Amino acid sequence: MDSRLLIALLNPSIALVLATAFSVLWFYQRQRRYLAVLATGYVCAASGFLLQYFILPFGFTATKLISNMGFLAAGSCIAGAIIARSGRRVPFAAIGVLALGGLASLCWFMFVFSNITWRIFAINFALGGISLLAAAELRHVRRNGPIETALLVFSLVASANFFVRTVLVIGLHGAFADYEDFYRSTYWTTALLSHAVLSLLLALTLLSAAALDVVTTLSSDARTDPLSKLLNRRGFEERATLLLDRCDRAGMPVALVLADLDHFKAINDIYGHQAGDRVIADFAGRLQQAAGTRGIAGRLGGEEFALILPGVDLAAARMLAEAVRVAFSSGMVGGLPSGVRITASFGVASRSGNEPLEPMMRRADEALYKAKQNGRDSVRISYERPHTAPELKLAG
Repeated sequence: MDSRLLIALLNPSIALVLATAFSVLWFYQRQRRYLAVLATGYVCAASGFLLQYFILPFGFTATKLISNMGFLAAGSCIAGAIIARSGRRVPFAAIGVLALGGLASLCWFMFVFSNITWRIFAINFALGGISLLAAAELRHVRRNGPIETALLVFSLVASANFFVRTVLVIGLHGAFADYEDFYRSTYWTTALLSHAVLSLLLALTLLSAAALDVVTTLSSDARTDPLSKLLNRRGFEERATLLLDRCDRAGMPVALVLADLDHFKAINDIYGHQAGDRVIADFAGRLQQAAGTRGIAGRLGGEEFALILPGVDLAAARMLAEAVRVAFSSGMVGGLPSGVRITASFGVASRSGNEPLEPMMRRADEALYKAKQNGRDSVRISYERPHTAPELKLAG
């Protein structure tokens, strides 16, 4: 087999293998749609390279046009997927303008003013612009981790490949007389090799990113309560401890609120566990809203919840707990009969000095216990200091 054909088949083979890999990943991680877009991009790239050597029945020129459309679609899909993976909003309009601009220029130099060299410039400059656009988006998240930095560097290298390599190599070679001259040129050889290398590097980076995303998700799942969507006890205690350390350095006050749903077992017994789940979710949503962007809310287990608030003193925390109590007791929970009133009890404690989390939890739990003992549906606060805090009592 001709060595040129072997080199030509290298890129579509790599692209199809990568498309298969990303398709399999997407099949098991459907929530990460960027994986499906990557698979589509690599299929388009494989088609583009194959149609440079294999002519479709409806003609040479039409085949070349479809091939280059495949390259533009591949660049657009891969750039969009990289941006989407980073959490940035994909600039569909800008990508579309660059891709359509490249396609329009290609058609001009194909059907109006036939010139192979300018067709190459049209496609490469469009792909270079799309790569630069991806780099511009990724620079906003470059400090999020090594993967984001690597993808930013890759986008810049890809852009240089499309712009600088194209100009230098064609400048040294000169204009192309025909496609035979084009396929024998240094430009085409460097294009095939650079695409193969960049494709593999990008794929390795993105496969690493996908693996890291899975690990991050598993770590998050291990610290998140699936019903309430709040942190579980482990996650809450870890995050609260870090928050206390930050507040130490900043000299900020901290308050802790513990809450317990009143007569929750009776709700499950009378209305069923699905109704109980809705009550949990409703109350969790109110606590999360009360936490805002700075506080931390968690479900410690069963019907017990916690809320830690930086920059908040005891009086402000009591007012916040009272507001949540009133809103919850006066609201309706979907699925429960009209007129059914669900309430919660609250215990509030403020931090003393550099007091760790555990004694704060004990004091807030003691205040919660008092609220339960005094008729429920109320807020009680702890005035006691850590050295006089009583033993932990379980609120029922």
